Amino acid sequence: MEFLIQNFVPLLFAGLLLFLLTGFPVAFSLAATGLTFGVIGMWADLFPQALFQALPLRVFGIMQNDTLLAIPFFTLMGIILQRSGMAEDLLETVGQVFGPLRGGLALAVIFVGALLAATTGVVAAAVISMGLISLPIMMRYGYNRTVATGTITASGTLAQAIPPSLVLIVMADQLGRSVGDMYSGALIPGLLLVALYALFIIALAIFKPSWVPALPPEALIYKEANGSTGHKSLFALLLISGLAGYLWAQVHEQIVNPMIERPTAAPGDEILVMSMTVASFTALGLAIASRLLRLNLFSKLSERVTFVLIPPLVLIFLVLGTIFLGIATPTEGGAMGAAGALIMALARRRLSFDLLKQALDSTARLSCFVLFILIGSTVFSFTFNAADGHVWVEHLFDKLPGGQLGFLIAVNLLIFILGMFIDFFEIAFIVIPILAPVADKMGIDLIWFGVIIAMNLQTSFLTPPFGFALFYLRSVAPKNDYNDRVTNERIPAITTSQIYKGSIAFIILQLIMVAVVIAFPNLVTGSMEKGPKVDLNTIELEAETGNYGKVDPMQGFGLPQSGTQPEAPAGGTKEEDPMDALQRSMEQEKK
Repeated sequence: MEFLIQNFVPLLFAGLLLFLLTGFPVAFSLAATGLTFGVIGMWADLFPQALFQALPLRVFGIMQNDTLLAIPFFTLMGIILQRSGMAEDLLETVGQVFGPLRGGLALAVIFVGALLAATTGVVAAAVISMGLISLPIMMRYGYNRTVATGTITASGTLAQAIPPSLVLIVMADQLGRSVGDMYSGALIPGLLLVALYALFIIALAIFKPSWVPALPPEALIYKEANGSTGHKSLFALLLISGLAGYLWAQVHEQIVNPMIERPTAAPGDEILVMSMTVASFTALGLAIASRLLRLNLFSKLSERVTFVLIPPLVLIFLVLGTIFLGIATPTEGGAMGAAGALIMALARRRLSFDLLKQALDSTARLSCFVLFILIGSTVFSFTFNAADGHVWVEHLFDKLPGGQLGFLIAVNLLIFILGMFIDFFEIAFIVIPILAPVADKMGIDLIWFGVIIAMNLQTSFLTPPFGFALFYLRSVAPKNDYNDRVTNERIPAITTSQIYKGSIAFIILQLIMVAVVIAFPNLVTGSMEKGPKVDLNTIELEAETGNYGKVDPMQGFGLPQSGTQPEAPAGGTKEEDPMDALQRSMEQEKK
């Protein structure tokens, strides 16, 4: 009995590990562990018999959480866009834009992966779509196998770090912070990770050009009558749109601040998103005008890029822009995104009853999956907190050298290892509630902490043996040799070892980005709007005094009656603070 009492929290974790190793579903493993050890603790007189009486109220509180409504909305938005053929159109179009360059196909996969991350938000959808469409083309034109597979799997995992991400929604809920702040903090690190991927491919194109060859001229399908590719026209359109976005950035604050009555400077991420929105609308408007008026201002490639790429970009920027401006909550932004996705699918004439039914079914499944894990983790946390588990965890980290830095390194190592074996949702619901109080007590900004963890969780999709992105690509990559339908050449199959090897370089890049975010917290916190700092110890409450009725409301509390001045303290003429008087009166009543 004494051993049980002294080692209750370690035994609690051992019990959870035992349940997980049996293959029992994680949600029910969490609940079973919490209930089992809760009963054992009550039997050993560690806990009161009423330990779980508040559990039904907590479950109802989870179901009434408005923040979690954003999960089904953004999931529905992503599934509708993915199943309406948007991924295929994007990959084909962007591949034609970058194809003539060495490494162009890989760059196209990275940029489309980032775009799919911001629209679908689902790793499986992004990896499978790009594996089915891009991988055969890369193999056809001689791409290095490990580079091709690594680029596809890594680009698919961008859905974890680029807003609007489901991971960031869950992270904000578990950390008790605003989803909008979490989106704002993650935007710049997410874009920097995309840039880091692109720089890696550019470096390969320079030093290993045979690994990432360019598309041959016959593979380019959007050509003008004179045989040109139309890239000059596309560059001119981008230049005009970029100029419009730059001009908006210069006047954004003067236009927006009076509209929303904001006295402080506009955050940088808000200016970035709104400027890109203006640039996108400019390009779309020019292309529509050219087609309707038959002006033929732009090439076929330019119009194809505009009509395929701009609508999802506008949808993303409108959703994020309204959230960053504070016009819409993340839940309302998700609802707007889902409605926009339905409109876009309808406009493409790809919205059918079967597609809608499948999308709703998948959304319901994922939402129930998340809620069941959250309920199970709540049951587990009841027993964990009752046993003062947070104190035990705190003592694990308070002896670490390096203070905050040592804590962050240890936590990231723990999550990196856990990511090899369990899903990111499970890590978020099990580990984050345990570590967040320790981080908060050490003075670590929880938004910064959440973004670091979200960046790290990306590696869980790439690390063998259970990297889900690796499995998704394995399911669609050719397992046997085949004849290419265009070149009629024999293409060797993709092996599992090639998929695993391809992920290593991108895991290193992700860990570098985690280190950069740790070293430069301003990448996260610098983009968030900061209000004036308030010292609670210097707040003074002032109120007019007067006789507002026959019975003085202050009578019976030991306070001066309305309309009378309190006695000045000895040695001065300063009036007594009413809050001090109220506190003294409460202490006297307690005595």
